Amino acid sequence: MKKTRILVVDDHELVRRGVLASIQQFRPDWEVCGEGSTGREAVANAASLKPDIVVMDISMPDMNGLEATRQILKENPEIEVLILSMHESEQLVHEVLASGARGYVLKADAGNDLIAALEALRQHKLFFTSRISEVVLRGYLTGPRSAGGDAGLTGQLSQREREILQLVAEGKSNKEVANTLNISVKTVETHRAHIMVKLDLHSVSDLIRYAVRNQIIEC
Repeated sequence: MKKTRILVVDDHELVRRGVLASIQQFRPDWEVCGEGSTGREAVANAASLKPDIVVMDISMPDMNGLEATRQILKENPEIEVLILSMHESEQLVHEVLASGARGYVLKADAGNDLIAALEALRQHKLFFTSRISEVVLRGYLTGPRSAGGDAGLTGQLSQREREILQLVAEGKSNKEVANTLNISVKTVETHRAHIMVKLDLHSVSDLIRYAVRNQIIEC
């Protein structure tokens, strides 16, 4: 079985040592294949080491973690990025989602949630700590678009497309959606493309935000 390879990027050595220690203690079958202290190092190391997951801080010198995430995923879209940060503002959460990262763990919660987050991402699922989920949900429920906004667009989708929209928004892969609905992966891909066009969405992050905003899923 292929060993999960993890790149850890944070400008504080103590944080990197903590992540490494947690992985060695709880998942010795995983491998920390490299480290970095800046966003540029993250991009370079991701290109050379080809990790499965990058654990990424946001506030770093030289290049911040969000820009590094965007560059990494542009060149290596198969890599999963887990944001590890001390910040939890609503705007920052939105920016993290827009960058393409699929996990967000507060450093204060890392002791309890880090391994679970890494496990979710290695299965290509989403992971947000409970406090981050509350920030996202609170923002959408109290924001100016919470009353409906683009909800009418959902009516343009077929029943099958609505089913796939919810499953994808919940973090399921195309294969998992296909297995759940007993259809082919190719059919899922076709429906998924139609959904993105009909709703004018351009990324999985857009789809997740749409689903939360329209209460298709709970965050």
